[in-house]
Amino acid sequence: MTKRKFTKEFKAQAVELAASLGNVKEAARQLGIPDGNIHNWKVKESTPIPSEEKHIFAVSEMEELKRLRRETAEQKKVIHILKAAAAFFSQDHLK
Repeated sequence: MTKRKFTKEFKAQAVELAASLGNVKEAARQLGIPDGNIHNWKVKESTPIPSEEKHIFAVSEMEELKRLRRETAEQKKVIHILKAAAAFFSQDHLK
């Protein structure tokens, strides 16, 4: 027995039919498919798929993270220089 392939449109329509009938078994019987298929398709349909907007948001977050890391590195250098200057000027040079 070969495994049957169903299109996305067929799956969506099967889930829609089951919802409109209020009975998955009846929808499966009318379509001539196992009712487990419709249950699986309903679960997959309700599972959120990452959208491009989320991907773009993640990319912008990565860019911000890189920028913040650069800023932090620069600030650490400035702090080091200021500490050295403070140590230099706190010494008594007027002896």
